Amino acid sequence: MTAPIEVDIPHQLGTAAAKERIGSSFGKLADFIPGGAVTEHRWEGDSLFFTVEGMGQRVAARLDVAAANVHASFELPAFLAMFSDKIRAKLQKEAPKLLE
Repeated sequence: MTAPIEVDIPHQLGTAAAKERIGSSFGKLADFIPGGAVTEHRWEGDSLFFTVEGMGQRVAARLDVAAANVHASFELPAFLAMFSDKIRAKLQKEAPKLLE
């Protein structure tokens, strides 16, 4: 059983500029999982799909980039679900820095 976390990140960059900034910094999201590292990633249009592995767990993530917003979705495995509120709060605080 997974527990999804969804966060919206507003921006004023436009789609192309937001994708460029995310492409160079999304690996920082692995820091949200202790010992985490991005093990695979791919762009499909304006959506970035990637996997973070850490603590023996795999987190599937998706960033949907639009002209004024990035919608982030993370599927946490049951083991990490107990930390979902803390992870969500940290994402809401830190994820906008990916677009700076």
